Amino acid sequence: MCGRYTVTVTIEELMLRFHLELPTLKYNMPRYNIAPMQQVMAIIHDGEHNRIGELRWGLVPSWAKDAKSAASMINARSETLVEKPAFKNLIHRKRCLIPADGFYEWKKEGTAKQPMRIVMKDHHIFSMAGLYDTWISDDGTKLSTCTIITTAPNRLVEPIHNRMPVILRPEDEQTWLNRSNQDVGQLMSLLKPYDDREMAAYPVSSTVGSVKNDSEDCIEEVPALF
Repeated sequence: MCGRYTVTVTIEELMLRFHLELPTLKYNMPRYNIAPMQQVMAIIHDGEHNRIGELRWGLVPSWAKDAKSAASMINARSETLVEKPAFKNLIHRKRCLIPADGFYEWKKEGTAKQPMRIVMKDHHIFSMAGLYDTWISDDGTKLSTCTIITTAPNRLVEPIHNRMPVILRPEDEQTWLNRSNQDVGQLMSLLKPYDDREMAAYPVSSTVGSVKNDSEDCIEEVPALF
């Protein structure tokens, strides 16, 4: 699964990387320990341009009776995406990118757990493939939410965890975002492990385990426990 990640770049760097206009909204950046049920930045294509906005992490399908499903839908497995009721229709028109510059996973050995931050070797921004939906409560309140798609781990992540987020190659991002693209086979072919040769991992402090901690200390490299 993918349950924590980081966006430590400036909003200007994000705009440049994803060809976005500077937003009118003020975003809380940098973020060193993004967790489920928080508001996260996501990029969609509105038919003409890429557009950035905020979605709550943890999907609530539009047809859900209530919003309680969110905590259990922070991730969507790529292998069963077209089978699950919550996701199979979203693949057609509600795809998004979730920008990041690192994600956390916990490496286990016996009872010990070592949090690891996984990044690109060049420390550049990357995009995780996501889906989104909008749920409307009985009183008319709208809640826009998202989920991060996961896949099998690459060789770097495999010793750490049995899943990793789908990271799209930059040249595939517009294919994923393009709402007019209804070729499910092509879209599904993008949902694969990222090239491990372009990635790196390093140990970080256990402070990242608490969602209350959101400081630069979270991403500092520390001596490994094992």
